[in-house]
Amino acid sequence: VLQLSVVLGVIFVLLKVVHFYQKRKKLIKALETFPGPPKHWLYGHNHLITGDKMLHQIMSWAEEYPYAFPRWLGPVLPSLVIHHPEYAKTILGQTDRKSEVPYKFVVPWIGQGLLVLHGTKWFQHRKLLTPAFYYSVLKSYVALMSDSVKVMLDKWEKKNSEMKSVELFQDVSLMTLDSIMKCAFSYNTDCQTQSNSDYYIRAVYDLSYLVSNRVQTFSYKDIFYDWTRKGREFHDACKLAHTHTDKVIRERKMLLSSEKELDKIQKKTHMDFLDILLCTKDANGVGLSDEDLRAEVDTFMFAGHDTTASGISWLLYCLSLHPEYQQRCREEIQGILGDRDTIEW
Repeated sequence: VLQLSVVLGVIFVLLKVVHFYQKRKKLIKALETFPGPPKHWLYGHNHLITGDKMLHQIMSWAEEYPYAFPRWLGPVLPSLVIHHPEYAKTILGQTDRKSEVPYKFVVPWIGQGLLVLHGTKWFQHRKLLTPAFYYSVLKSYVALMSDSVKVMLDKWEKKNSEMKSVELFQDVSLMTLDSIMKCAFSYNTDCQTQSNSDYYIRAVYDLSYLVSNRVQTFSYKDIFYDWTRKGREFHDACKLAHTHTDKVIRERKMLLSSEKELDKIQKKTHMDFLDILLCTKDANGVGLSDEDLRAEVDTFMFAGHDTTASGISWLLYCLSLHPEYQQRCREEIQGILGDRDTIEW
């Protein structure tokens, strides 16, 4: 029995090695059209990229390899870094099924929302969500976003008086989170100024960090990640976020079940994202299920605040490198606003 177990074990290992070799060979062939930096057979490019040097290394490769280049995250997990608008346009115009990595990392939190859906269900959800992005709806959000930005700028003004450098991303992330809470739930928080803010705010902030950290540390196997401290923190934060979202949806649905309250909400100066999701129906008069509602609200919270914060931070970083464009932007804004200190639409 022992000998048979050893033989079976050896056969299993050999099959895995063959499968690994074939998969790696196939991936190398698929990417051979794109020249890129030399890679280690096991580490890929991981050993060349550290946290504090990641941006500079990627930028350096982008200058050396125009349009696109492969970045290997391990022996059999490559990604193609695209940095030319025409290439990006081609990729973004595709309707292929989304890649499993890194989308699967956020599914326990955001469920099957618009970000991870594909095919018929994606089009169904997209059609139901369209009313939430009409100009007439977005217009009413501008004042809310402007208020959130003013809080952030006030914080920076205080820091500036101390003549210290400012780490922008955390402040920008809290500002976008504050804005999303106001626009999605009509929920006012002090998350930008109070470190011990609402537990849901903390959960969303922690989840965004943990997802980002998991991508950067290459913890791709759920079976291993779930047993780590960060894996347990991620699932605990998911439970907190889901509990809050379910509670908000349940309470808002109870309000909408009353014709009088429904009429009040539909006549509000602005309907928030959740109002619109609950009121929208397809051609057959069918709306989103409770599971779909939670998925779309959680998706909106993640995709709406974290990616926006990254985009704004990157924009500010680029402007800091090019003061001449920074000045042109400043002059354009001052020309539009004049003596006013707030934005209106």
